[in-house]
This record gives sequence, structure tokens and C-alpha cells, in this order.
Amino acid sequence: MSLSTHQHLQRFRSYLLRNGLKYTRQRQAIAEVFYRGNKHLSLQELLDLAREREASIGYATVYRTMKLLAEGGLAVEHQFADGQARYEPAEEGEHHDHIICLRCGRIVEFEDPVIESRQNAIASREGFRVSSHKLEIYGECLDTECRDLEGSGDDDVVL
Repeated sequence: MSLSTHQHLQRFRSYLLRNGLKYTRQRQAIAEVFYRGNKHLSLQELLDLAREREASIGYATVYRTMKLLAEGGLAVEHQFADGQARYEPAEEGEHHDHIICLRCGRIVEFEDPVIESRQNAIASREGFRVSSHKLEIYGECLDTECRDLEGSGDDDVVL
């Protein structure tokens, strides 16, 4: 079950307070745009969105805030082929994999119980118990509207 933006913000605030850190206007603005976004946002994208709410926010503040969210288990950092750190909200007990277009940067999330089962069977056969995994499939969109990377990356899709 997905948490609301308000619930995410409450978890972030609690995490900061437990760790003796302040819940500032800037951190709140960054967290709000992060949790309201429904895609895999880069630090630059987060900065641009956060500055619409709080003009004084700098890149370093976005970087540190996202690092705190990831360290607290409230965000997941991905390093896809574009070389940028991208973040998505962490949802307890939720897992999905990704397909990434190398031309336009579109990221599609998907879940497939057959793939999950097969991975567990392979791990067991090889004498492992899976504690975590990530699957990233890279390719090119078959869509004729697929654009080159320069002007895109805003079209995350969830299956």
C-alpha cells in the first residue's frame, strides 16, 4: 500500500528528530516535491522543482536531503545507465524492477511473479537465499515518438 505525501513527510520528520536533525523549510520543500513526483527524479530535477517552492535551495541541500532520505530507508537511490543518481520513494514490502530506454531515458516499472519465482529458484539451486535483488533491463523504445535523451526522461511508466 502506498503512503500519502503527508505520511511520507511525517516519517521523514520523525527520522530527522530521532537523529537530532532539524526539519527545515528547505528539507520540507525538497521532500514534498520528491514525494509528490511520480517518477525517478535526478538531483537536478529535484532542485528545479524545489526552487519553485523555495528559491534559496541549493544543490548541496538537495544532495544532503536525498542522502538523509536514502540512509533512513525513506528513498531508494538508483544508478541507471544515464550516470545520474535517481531517486524514488521507498515503500515497505514493495518491490519492482525497471526497463530503461537508452534513447529517451523513459523508465518503466514492472512486477512479474514468474521472474521473481525463477530468481528464487535459481538462487536456491545455487545454494543461496535471496535477501534482495534488482533487475534493470536496458533497450530502446519501439514507440515512434521515442526522443533522444536531451529533451526527455519525464515519462516514467508503472506497469
